[in-house]
Amino acid sequence: MDIQAALNTLAAEAARGDMVFPTHADIALRVQRALDDPDCAIDQLSKLISAEPILSAKVVSVANSVAYNPSGRAMSDVRSAVSRLGFNTLRTMATAVVIRQMQGMAQSPEHRALAGRLWEHTAHVAALARVIARRVTRQDPEAAFFAGIVHEVGAFYLISRASAFPGLLESDLEAWHDAGEAQVGRSVLSALGVPENIRAALETLWAGYLAMPATSLGDTLLLADQLSPVESPLAELSGMSNKGMRADIDLLVDGETLSSILAESAEEVASLSAALNA
Repeated sequence: MDIQAALNTLAAEAARGDMVFPTHADIALRVQRALDDPDCAIDQLSKLISAEPILSAKVVSVANSVAYNPSGRAMSDVRSAVSRLGFNTLRTMATAVVIRQMQGMAQSPEHRALAGRLWEHTAHVAALARVIARRVTRQDPEAAFFAGIVHEVGAFYLISRASAFPGLLESDLEAWHDAGEAQVGRSVLSALGVPENIRAALETLWAGYLAMPATSLGDTLLLADQLSPVESPLAELSGMSNKGMRADIDLLVDGETLSSILAESAEEVASLSAALNA
Protein backbone atom coordinates (compact mmCIF):
# COMPACT_ATOMS: atom_id res chain seq x y z
CA MET A 1 0.00 0.00 0.00
CA ASP A 2 1.43 3.38 -1.07
CA ILE A 3 0.21 5.45 1.87
CA GLN A 4 1.34 8.78 0.47
CA ALA A 5 -0.52 8.15 -2.80
CA ALA A 6 -3.67 7.30 -0.84
CA LEU A 7 -3.33 10.46 1.26
CA ASN A 8 -2.82 12.53 -1.90
CA THR A 9 -6.03 11.08 -3.35
CA LEU A 10 -8.04 11.76 -0.18
CA ALA A 11 -6.76 15.32 0.10
CA ALA A 12 -7.44 15.99 -3.60
CA GLU A 13 -11.04 14.76 -3.44
CA ALA A 14 -11.69 16.90 -0.37
CA ALA A 15 -10.09 19.93 -2.04
CA ARG A 16 -12.37 19.43 -5.07
CA GLY A 17 -15.41 19.32 -2.79
CA ASP A 18 -15.95 15.65 -3.64
CA MET A 19 -16.12 14.59 0.01
CA VAL A 20 -18.44 11.75 0.89
CA PHE A 21 -20.52 12.81 3.90
CA PRO A 22 -22.97 10.63 5.83
CA THR A 23 -26.51 10.77 4.45
CA HIS A 24 -27.97 11.76 7.82
CA ALA A 25 -25.59 14.73 8.11
CA ASP A 26 -27.77 16.85 5.82
CA ILE A 27 -29.72 18.61 8.58
CA ALA A 28 -26.59 19.26 10.63
CA LEU A 29 -25.01 20.91 7.59
CA ARG A 30 -28.20 22.95 7.09
CA VAL A 31 -27.95 24.10 10.70
CA GLN A 32 -24.41 25.29 10.01
CA ARG A 33 -25.65 27.30 7.02
CA ALA A 34 -28.55 28.75 9.06
CA LEU A 35 -26.11 29.93 11.72
CA ASP A 36 -24.27 31.92 9.04
CA ASP A 37 -27.45 33.93 8.41
CA PRO A 38 -27.42 37.08 10.58
CA ASP A 39 -31.24 37.07 10.51
CA CYS A 40 -31.52 33.50 11.82
CA ALA A 41 -34.12 33.38 14.62
CA ILE A 42 -33.99 31.04 17.64
CA ASP A 43 -37.44 29.59 16.83
CA GLN A 44 -36.42 28.80 13.25
CA LEU A 45 -33.15 27.24 14.40
CA SER A 46 -34.87 25.21 17.14
CA LYS A 47 -37.31 23.71 14.63
CA LEU A 48 -34.48 22.78 12.29
CA ILE A 49 -32.49 21.15 15.08
CA SER A 50 -35.57 19.30 16.35
CA ALA A 51 -35.91 17.63 12.94
CA GLU A 52 -32.63 15.76 13.53
CA PRO A 53 -32.98 13.40 16.54
CA ILE A 54 -29.25 12.88 17.05
CA LEU A 55 -28.47 16.60 16.92
CA SER A 56 -31.40 17.60 19.13
CA ALA A 57 -30.48 14.97 21.74
CA LYS A 58 -26.85 16.12 21.69
CA VAL A 59 -27.83 19.79 22.08
CA VAL A 60 -30.02 19.07 25.11
CA SER A 61 -27.43 16.74 26.64
CA VAL A 62 -24.60 19.27 26.36
CA ALA A 63 -26.86 22.09 27.64
CA ASN A 64 -27.48 19.99 30.77
CA SER A 65 -23.80 19.21 31.36
CA VAL A 66 -22.00 20.81 34.30
CA ALA A 67 -19.98 22.92 31.84
CA TYR A 68 -23.10 24.77 30.63
CA ASN A 69 -25.43 24.15 33.57
CA PRO A 70 -23.48 24.65 36.81
CA SER A 71 -26.72 25.43 38.69
CA GLY A 72 -28.08 21.96 37.93
CA ARG A 73 -31.39 23.22 36.50
CA ALA A 74 -32.09 20.56 33.89
CA MET A 75 -34.08 21.23 30.73
CA SER A 76 -35.64 18.90 28.21
CA ASP A 77 -36.74 21.11 25.28
CA VAL A 78 -34.58 22.09 22.34
CA ARG A 79 -35.51 25.78 22.34
CA SER A 80 -34.34 26.29 25.93
CA ALA A 81 -31.16 24.36 25.18
CA VAL A 82 -30.51 26.54 22.11
CA SER A 83 -30.94 29.69 24.22
CA ARG A 84 -28.57 28.39 26.87
CA LEU A 85 -25.81 27.27 24.52
CA GLY A 86 -25.78 30.17 22.06
CA PHE A 87 -25.02 30.11 18.35
CA ASN A 88 -21.26 29.49 18.62
CA THR A 89 -21.73 26.31 20.64
CA LEU A 90 -24.56 25.20 18.35
CA ARG A 91 -22.18 25.45 15.40
CA THR A 92 -19.82 23.18 17.31
CA MET A 93 -22.62 20.70 18.02
CA ALA A 94 -23.69 20.59 14.38
CA THR A 95 -20.10 19.97 13.29
CA ALA A 96 -19.73 17.31 15.99
CA VAL A 97 -22.72 15.41 14.61
CA VAL A 98 -21.30 15.47 11.07
CA ILE A 99 -17.94 14.19 12.33
CA ARG A 100 -19.41 11.53 14.56
CA GLN A 101 -21.62 10.21 11.79
CA MET A 102 -18.49 9.61 9.74
CA GLN A 103 -17.89 6.85 12.27
CA GLY A 104 -20.86 4.97 10.81
CA MET A 105 -19.35 5.15 7.33
CA ALA A 106 -16.51 2.83 8.29
CA GLN A 107 -17.07 -0.44 6.44
CA SER A 108 -15.51 -2.97 8.83
CA PRO A 109 -16.10 -3.61 12.56
CA GLU A 110 -12.41 -2.94 13.18
CA HIS A 111 -12.56 0.45 11.49
CA ARG A 112 -15.79 1.37 13.31
CA ALA A 113 -14.12 0.45 16.61
CA LEU A 114 -11.13 2.61 15.64
CA ALA A 115 -13.45 5.53 14.88
CA GLY A 116 -15.21 4.97 18.21
CA ARG A 117 -11.93 5.28 20.11
CA LEU A 118 -11.05 8.35 18.05
CA TRP A 119 -14.34 10.02 19.02
CA GLU A 120 -13.73 9.23 22.69
CA HIS A 121 -10.35 10.94 22.37
CA THR A 122 -11.98 13.89 20.57
CA ALA A 123 -14.59 14.35 23.32
CA HIS A 124 -11.93 14.45 26.02
CA VAL A 125 -9.75 16.91 24.10
CA ALA A 126 -12.69 19.24 23.40
CA ALA A 127 -13.78 19.25 27.05
CA LEU A 128 -10.22 19.82 28.28
CA ALA A 129 -9.60 22.57 25.71
CA ARG A 130 -12.63 24.50 26.96
CA VAL A 131 -11.35 24.42 30.56
CA ILE A 132 -7.74 25.21 29.62
CA ALA A 133 -8.85 28.17 27.50
CA ARG A 134 -10.85 29.64 30.38
CA ARG A 135 -8.47 28.89 33.24
CA VAL A 136 -4.98 28.84 31.70
CA THR A 137 -4.50 30.47 28.28
CA ARG A 138 -7.35 33.02 28.56
CA GLN A 139 -8.64 32.19 25.09
CA ASP A 140 -12.29 32.03 23.99
CA PRO A 141 -13.56 28.77 25.58
CA GLU A 142 -16.10 28.18 22.81
CA ALA A 143 -13.46 28.58 20.10
CA ALA A 144 -11.27 26.10 22.00
CA PHE A 145 -14.23 23.71 22.30
CA PHE A 146 -14.83 23.91 18.54
CA ALA A 147 -11.12 23.39 17.82
CA GLY A 148 -11.15 20.29 20.02
CA ILE A 149 -14.17 18.87 18.18
CA VAL A 150 -12.58 19.26 14.73
CA HIS A 151 -8.95 18.53 15.59
CA GLU A 152 -9.14 14.91 14.31
CA VAL A 153 -11.55 15.50 11.43
CA GLY A 154 -8.94 14.44 8.87
CA ALA A 155 -8.46 11.15 10.73
CA PHE A 156 -12.22 10.53 10.78
CA TYR A 157 -12.33 11.09 7.05
CA LEU A 158 -9.37 8.76 6.57
CA ILE A 159 -11.15 5.98 8.51
CA SER A 160 -14.46 6.57 6.71
CA ARG A 161 -12.75 6.17 3.31
CA ALA A 162 -10.27 3.44 4.29
CA SER A 163 -12.28 0.69 2.58
CA ALA A 164 -11.40 2.27 -0.78
CA PHE A 165 -7.71 1.72 0.02
CA PRO A 166 -7.33 -1.87 1.30
CA GLY A 167 -4.59 -2.21 3.89
CA LEU A 168 -4.30 1.54 4.51
CA LEU A 169 -4.93 1.38 8.25
CA GLU A 170 -2.91 -1.80 8.63
CA SER A 171 0.19 -0.18 7.16
CA ASP A 172 2.90 1.94 8.76
CA LEU A 173 1.13 5.23 9.45
CA GLU A 174 4.22 7.32 10.10
CA ALA A 175 3.50 9.14 6.84
CA TRP A 176 0.10 10.09 8.27
CA HIS A 177 1.69 11.72 11.30
CA ASP A 178 4.48 13.38 9.30
CA ALA A 179 2.34 15.01 6.62
CA GLY A 180 -0.93 13.25 5.89
CA GLU A 181 -2.79 14.46 8.97
CA ALA A 182 -2.28 18.09 7.99
CA GLN A 183 -2.63 17.38 4.26
CA VAL A 184 -6.04 15.71 4.52
CA GLY A 185 -7.11 17.76 7.54
CA ARG A 186 -6.67 21.09 5.76
CA SER A 187 -8.85 19.98 2.87
CA VAL A 188 -11.62 18.60 5.08
CA LEU A 189 -11.62 21.69 7.33
CA SER A 190 -11.95 23.87 4.25
CA ALA A 191 -14.81 21.75 2.90
CA LEU A 192 -16.63 22.10 6.23
CA GLY A 193 -16.15 25.88 6.26
CA VAL A 194 -14.19 25.90 9.52
CA PRO A 195 -13.14 29.48 10.46
CA GLU A 196 -9.58 30.64 9.91
CA ASN A 197 -8.73 31.08 13.61
CA ILE A 198 -9.62 27.44 14.25
CA ARG A 199 -7.56 26.29 11.28
CA ALA A 200 -4.60 28.30 12.58
CA ALA A 201 -4.91 26.50 15.93
CA LEU A 202 -4.82 23.17 14.09
CA GLU A 203 -1.62 24.21 12.33
CA THR A 204 -0.03 24.69 15.77
CA LEU A 205 -1.22 21.23 16.78
CA TRP A 206 0.20 19.63 13.65
CA ALA A 207 3.52 21.43 14.12
CA GLY A 208 3.66 19.96 17.63
CA TYR A 209 5.50 22.88 19.25
CA LEU A 210 4.07 23.99 22.61
CA ALA A 211 5.06 27.55 23.53
CA MET A 212 5.89 28.35 27.13
CA PRO A 213 4.01 30.04 28.60
CA ALA A 214 1.03 28.62 26.72
CA THR A 215 -1.10 31.55 25.55
CA SER A 216 -2.60 30.96 22.09
CA LEU A 217 -5.57 28.97 20.89
CA GLY A 218 -3.12 26.56 19.28
CA ASP A 219 -1.28 26.12 22.58
CA THR A 220 -4.63 25.45 24.24
CA LEU A 221 -5.42 22.69 21.77
CA LEU A 222 -1.93 21.19 21.96
CA LEU A 223 -2.10 21.07 25.77
CA ALA A 224 -5.53 19.44 25.70
CA ASP A 225 -4.38 16.87 23.16
CA GLN A 226 -1.29 15.97 25.17
CA LEU A 227 -3.18 15.80 28.48
CA SER A 228 -6.14 13.76 27.25
CA PRO A 229 -6.46 10.48 29.18
CA VAL A 230 -7.61 8.85 25.93
CA GLU A 231 -5.03 8.95 23.16
CA SER A 232 -5.77 9.07 19.45
CA PRO A 233 -5.61 5.50 18.11
CA LEU A 234 -3.94 6.78 14.94
CA ALA A 235 -1.15 8.30 17.04
CA GLU A 236 -0.64 4.87 18.55
CA LEU A 237 -0.68 3.19 15.14
CA SER A 238 1.86 5.68 13.78
CA GLY A 239 4.18 5.06 16.72
CA MET A 240 3.86 8.70 17.83
CA SER A 241 2.32 8.14 21.26
CA ASN A 242 2.61 11.10 23.64
CA LYS A 243 1.91 9.20 26.85
CA GLY A 244 5.36 9.90 28.20
CA MET A 245 4.92 13.66 27.81
CA ARG A 246 1.91 14.06 30.09
CA ALA A 247 3.70 13.81 33.42
CA ASP A 248 6.15 16.55 32.35
CA ILE A 249 3.45 19.18 31.73
CA ASP A 250 2.56 21.08 34.88
CA LEU A 251 2.54 24.81 34.21
CA LEU A 252 2.30 27.44 36.91
CA VAL A 253 -0.71 29.68 36.26
CA ASP A 254 -1.47 32.57 38.61
CA GLY A 255 -0.02 30.71 41.56
CA GLU A 256 -1.78 27.45 40.71
CA THR A 257 -0.40 24.44 38.89
CA LEU A 258 -2.10 23.09 35.79
CA SER A 259 -2.67 19.76 37.56
CA SER A 260 -4.58 21.46 40.39
CA ILE A 261 -6.68 23.47 37.92
CA LEU A 262 -7.59 20.30 36.04
CA ALA A 263 -8.37 18.49 39.30
CA GLU A 264 -10.78 21.28 40.26
CA SER A 265 -12.38 21.08 36.81
CA ALA A 266 -12.54 17.28 36.64
CA GLU A 267 -16.32 17.13 37.13
CA GLU A 268 -16.89 19.70 34.38
CA VAL A 269 -14.62 17.85 31.95
CA ALA A 270 -16.16 14.46 32.77
CA SER A 271 -19.71 15.80 32.39
CA LEU A 272 -19.06 17.46 29.04
CA SER A 273 -17.10 14.55 27.56
CA ALA A 274 -19.86 12.17 28.71
CA ALA A 275 -22.50 14.34 27.02
CA LEU A 276 -20.50 14.30 23.78
CA ASN A 277 -20.05 10.52 23.99
CA ALA A 278 -23.74 9.83 24.70
